[in-house]
Parts: sequence; structure tokens; C-alpha cells
Amino acid sequence: MEIFGVDIGGSGIKGAPVDLDRGGLAQERHKVLTPRPATPDGVAGGVVEVVRHFDWDGPVGVTFPGVVTGGVTRSAANMDKAWVGVDTAALLSSRLEGRPVTVLNDADAAGVAEMAYGAGRGVGGTVLLLTLGTGIGSALFTDGRLVPNTELGHLELKGHDAETRASVKAKDDGDLTWERWAHRLGKYLAHVEMLFSPDLFIIGGGVSRKPEKFLPLIQGVRARIVPAELQNNAGIVGAAMAARAAAQ
Repeated sequence: MEIFGVDIGGSGIKGAPVDLDRGGLAQERHKVLTPRPATPDGVAGGVVEVVRHFDWDGPVGVTFPGVVTGGVTRSAANMDKAWVGVDTAALLSSRLEGRPVTVLNDADAAGVAEMAYGAGRGVGGTVLLLTLGTGIGSALFTDGRLVPNTELGHLELKGHDAETRASVKAKDDGDLTWERWAHRLGKYLAHVEMLFSPDLFIIGGGVSRKPEKFLPLIQGVRARIVPAELQNNAGIVGAAMAARAAAQ
């Protein structure tokens, strides 16, 4: 079964049809840059461009980098503040000529996909997926059940929003070495571990393609730390899973 998934990020909007029988992309994904400013109208146009690239004419699942409840976006830390309070599911459905649209938090989507098809498959206890990119997204699971919209990238770390110190954007903006960034990331993981005592950390986002660069450098964390198996496609897969669930 194929369903379309779109992953809205702070830097790019990417999507593809997803083969949900195997949990992978059915075609190579298409990506466009997230407009600046990242307003609802501009980003919606990007989503439409990605969907139309494949001539898709069915349900669409979409991730958003912020809190989402009932299809409404409630926060927008790395997007334009005009998103707050927008019925994003209705907006995108209208722009996509009435196609059914399901919207959920981006890290939650990635986490659901990793628990079903990737590094969290069959893992019980407490699992925490963190997506490292423009910001830090989080998806918390207890015995396979999602606790939605945790947004742990906004925990305070040394007087700062954690993602301003430990995200990939923070690494790039500060021109940090892998060693220096891993030190910061380790401090953040240790802080999260103190609060939630996870059995497993899954590290997602584009940086999950390079685990050898930083995972061996992280110290002071008890829990096992592994890279996401679906890497940066996890959000697309999770979005498609959400669209399928909504259609059933």
C-alpha cells in the first residue's frame, strides 16, 4: 500500500509516496527549499509543489516542526509565528484541491516510523528519538506508545534553549568541531536522561547518516544510543503512516 508523506523542515520540504508494506520510499523523494519567511502561504505552496511533482491524487500526511493538536499548529519555533493557531490540515487540504490531509509533529512522525520499521522496532520500555537539524525534535515512547508533542529541544540548557547549543544548526553556525559538538550533545542527552531515564536514544535527522563522526565521542550517558535506521526519511514515512491511520 502506498500513501504520500511530506516532511516540512526549517530548511527544506521533502516528500514522496511511501510503501507502507516495507516502510520505505516507493520513489526517490522530491525536495524544495523552505521559503523565507516560512509563512503558512509560502510553505503551503512548497507542499503543493512536492505533491504535484508526483501527480499524487490521494490522502497526504504532513509533518510540521512544532506542536500539532487536531490538525492545528500550536507553536512554530523555527517557522514564521503566523503559523500559531492555523488549522494547517484544512489549509493544506484546500491548497491540494480537497485531498485528505493529516498533520502531526515532525519528530513524532519520525519516531512512529522508527518504532514500526527502524531502530525502535520491538523495543519496550522508554525510548526517546531526537531529530537533530535546524532544531531538536523529540518523540517519547513508553512500551511503544507515543507521548505526543514533547518538544524537548526547548528544555533549558546552561541558560539557553537546548537546540540553540546542541542542534546541527548550532554546530554549523558556531563552526564547531565534531568533538566540541559531541560534548554539547552529550550534556544535553545527560540532562534529558536525568528527566526521563530512557532505555534507548535514537538519533535522527540528516546527521544520522554520519554516526561514526559523533556517537563514539559522547560520554556520561547510561542509555544505549543508536542512529535512526530510516535516517532523514523517517518523517516522510511517519507522515504517510498517520495519513493511512486517519483514512481507516
